[in-house]
Amino acid sequence: MARDNVLSRRKIEGMIADNQHIIILDRNVLRLDAWIKFHPGGDTAIKHMVGKDATDEVNALHSHEARQRMNAFHIGRIEERWMNFIPPIQGGHFRPYSGDEDFELSSEESSPPPSPIFESDEDIFGLKRRRSVSTISSSISASPFMVETKPRTVVIDARTQEEIVLDQSRYPPLDAKHQDNIIRKYRALNERIRAAGLYNCNYFAYAIEAFRYSVLFGLFLFFLNRSYFCLAGLFLGCFWHQLVFTAHDAGHMGITHDFQTDTVIGMIIADYLGGLSLGWWKRSHNVHHIVTNAPEHDPDIELMPFFALSHRFFQSLRSTYYDRVMEYDAVARFTVKYQHYMYYPILLFGRFNLYFLSWEHIYVGRGPRHGAGWWHRWFELAGQVFFWTWFGYGVCYLSIPDWWSRTLFVLISHIVTSPLHVQITLSHYAMSTADLGPNECFPQKMLRTTMDVDCPVWVDFFHGGLQFQAIHHLYPRIPRHNLRKTQQFVKEFCKDAQIPYAIFTFYDGNKEVIGRLGEIAKQARILEECRKACAEQGVLTDHHMH
Repeated sequence: MARDNVLSRRKIEGMIADNQHIIILDRNVLRLDAWIKFHPGGDTAIKHMVGKDATDEVNALHSHEARQRMNAFHIGRIEERWMNFIPPIQGGHFRPYSGDEDFELSSEESSPPPSPIFESDEDIFGLKRRRSVSTISSSISASPFMVETKPRTVVIDARTQEEIVLDQSRYPPLDAKHQDNIIRKYRALNERIRAAGLYNCNYFAYAIEAFRYSVLFGLFLFFLNRSYFCLAGLFLGCFWHQLVFTAHDAGHMGITHDFQTDTVIGMIIADYLGGLSLGWWKRSHNVHHIVTNAPEHDPDIELMPFFALSHRFFQSLRSTYYDRVMEYDAVARFTVKYQHYMYYPILLFGRFNLYFLSWEHIYVGRGPRHGAGWWHRWFELAGQVFFWTWFGYGVCYLSIPDWWSRTLFVLISHIVTSPLHVQITLSHYAMSTADLGPNECFPQKMLRTTMDVDCPVWVDFFHGGLQFQAIHHLYPRIPRHNLRKTQQFVKEFCKDAQIPYAIFTFYDGNKEVIGRLGEIAKQARILEECRKACAEQGVLTDHHMH
């Protein structure tokens, strides 16, 4: 019956207006209301797909078995090419359906929706600008002591439009013809990769990984036993640094390709051996893969008050992931101006922040409580007890005699893992944060917001596959030991589709990141000077005018 039920765009809009979670998958209409609380990857990832053709996102992040189970939520199909809505979580507006509008087609429906950043057109400095939705929401939610000046809004929105225009000039047009062509090539490339066997895991490579991990952990125990605590901390940090790469593989089902098996592997590594929550990482990381580098939505770049990856953070954006306003307050105004100097020092202590996020996830119970992942929270809770028993009590308290040595050991072991945080941030921090709207196809968006790192084969173990982030974002379930082989396929695809493929050396990539942070810091200083000048000249704010 569902196969014969043809649903119009207008009717689907009305269903979404009734708070139903509707996505399009291979021209089939799925209603995920009954599934959203069971989704092991969290509900936020699904909410970002509401009203959109999620075919490529779903295929990239899910196994064949998971896609088959989605047939249970099939309620109909579409006949025409689907034009994406802006999801409600991103500010999309939907009209209720009265039942007699199927054949009506308004001008709004017949043209692609704009970027959700903007609402209405105005002419500013000769540029076409639309007032930002985030500015409106933040002015409602922000502290009453924070005032938004008109010049500030004008400058920020004009700069945002400049970035959008720049990206539109560098990447293929967003019309249906060009985007459909990219999608066809992307899906054909996936079949070529599968036929080449690159989705098959290289278990011999994992045997080498296990040997490396064992050597590092053995050296940690050796030096700990001989009271060389600094060296012990060094090798324990190296052990954690390398181990995270396998946890990342397991989180993407890239080892056995079985959800439960890879989840157990990942949780043992992350929670029991590393003290970090794989459940927190998966919930956050799935969203990151869908809304990469979106300031309001991607938790991986929402690091206020320490870093601002876009001038748009000056507007005190509301995070849809954390469900709070990221205040551009006095602290942020100070730190952001010097963020390019503080980048490496702050990343040295990144692992401590991961502990907090992991505890928060487990304690609050943000993971799935029903369905296939109901047991994750309790398994991770046991893992945290296990980790802090062997590391906190057994190593730090019992094996190290004094607090000075304990402090030094903890700092060294945790700071040694900081290259991992550099690697994670490197692939995105220098890339675009502009929103080109809901009709930009998945592969183009991934390549526009992600870079790869060029390095010799012999240092691949150090990067752990994270040097191929652009390829990984296109095909997240490809095992990392096959990513280098996949690179040539992706380069050919980019050339054919005329999409720039961003790749830098590790050194040049770091220069790009520091340059971007410095550019935003400079904009923050200029904006602060404008704000002071406006205050001295008595320019009234919107807040005061009301």
